[in-house]
Amino acid sequence: MVYKTEATLQISGKILVNGEWKTLNRHKDVINPAVTSEVVGFIGLASEEDVDRAITAAADAYPTWSQTSLDERIERIHQVWERVKDRVDEYTTLFVRENGKTLQEGKLDIQRCVQILNELPENLKNWYEPRDLSGQAQQVEIRRRPRGVTAIITPWNSPMILTFKRVIPAILTGNTVVFKPATDCPLTIMVFMKELADCLPPGVLNVVTGSGGLIGDRIAKDERVRTIAFVGGTNTGKVLMEKSSSNLKKLNMELGGNDPAIILADADLNKETILKLRNGVLKGAGQVCSAIKRIYVHETRYEELLDKLSEEFNKTIVGNGIQPDVKMGPLNNESQFRFVKDLIDRAEKEGAKVHYFGRKLNEDTWEDGYFMLPAIVTNVHQESEIMRAEQFGPVIPVMSFNDTEQVIKYANDSEYGLRASIWTTDIEAAKRLADRIEAGAIFFNNHTIFKDLRLDFPGIKESGLSSVTEFGGFEHFTDSYGFAE
Repeated sequence: MVYKTEATLQISGKILVNGEWKTLNRHKDVINPAVTSEVVGFIGLASEEDVDRAITAAADAYPTWSQTSLDERIERIHQVWERVKDRVDEYTTLFVRENGKTLQEGKLDIQRCVQILNELPENLKNWYEPRDLSGQAQQVEIRRRPRGVTAIITPWNSPMILTFKRVIPAILTGNTVVFKPATDCPLTIMVFMKELADCLPPGVLNVVTGSGGLIGDRIAKDERVRTIAFVGGTNTGKVLMEKSSSNLKKLNMELGGNDPAIILADADLNKETILKLRNGVLKGAGQVCSAIKRIYVHETRYEELLDKLSEEFNKTIVGNGIQPDVKMGPLNNESQFRFVKDLIDRAEKEGAKVHYFGRKLNEDTWEDGYFMLPAIVTNVHQESEIMRAEQFGPVIPVMSFNDTEQVIKYANDSEYGLRASIWTTDIEAAKRLADRIEAGAIFFNNHTIFKDLRLDFPGIKESGLSSVTEFGGFEHFTDSYGFAE
């Protein structure tokens, strides 16, 4: 069965090079993870020559685009906003079918993309103006300019927001872009990219699809590509770093995470807290790089936390996200589904206890998709694989601790350092603890995202490589230079 819409027909199996959508001879099916017999669309498999042509188009378009006025760039992005702002529901349906998120989750992602189109241009106005650092001895300005051809590679789990937070700032600041979406969830973001490209001169935005290894290799080695923004696995990020090292590209990387949630003895485990913990674990079926991946709870609150979190997990209705009653959809693809299943199986063989919760929306169609009930894993220790891995699924290990020094050691005992959270009634205690936790951002009595689109705090250690920004990623795509008398 093939699910067809006019929007998907315009981009399925195609790439965008220099303003033209070209149908490729080779393609791969994009399937619905809730109904794996349903083909939602197709993704073209680009060749090395296709990638080279896309880079050439971006390089040729750069001299003119980089010299357009700020007002013109802002106006063109505003045109995109006008085209998409009233089509959120349409895009959400397609997104849920190819990604597996629930309607509520999918719609929120689409709405935040529309918000980026509306808000980031105004932020750019406030940021791009030269800064006067003149002193008595010399007149000095700090000015900014675009970097050139920018490659952007984003993943399947949250492709909409993760792409928009990179493509839009890159184009607004005067760069030209070669964009590669994930092969498992490319369609909705490509539909959006078509709307964007229709409002831009040819070559400013180019879209290539297919093998991550092939496309990543060509992008990394091509000296014309000045910047790479990558969101994905840490191992892939390391490969891109190695391959691009010969020409010293500027790299912006958001990589894996193994986020700890630390629940202190005085935490208020009320209904609101437990719901926030539940959402921190199960949003997107746990397929979120900044989701809670391990919980440390003070031994005096261990049983209480398990009881209350189990009760909240048990309210989860799992099924096809297109159904409005569903609270958690399937995993996105077979590879991730098998990885999480195998991880749980190995944990059980090592002696861990796996407790499943929630209910199936439809028993008869359960085997048709990559569905998994949410699980809490107990009887684990710090060295357990399931405590140290980035599970990327609806499973959470819970472990007790008995003093602050111990839990700091546990929390930092990871190669990752993306997000963390501290749950306590004492905010000053939380701040003291946060100063010692190795993470790019730490939340107090919550584990969520930054709702202000200007804020972007990258991970540390093996969770990221970039600079902290307060303006939607503009710094990643520009060079600052001094202008002095």
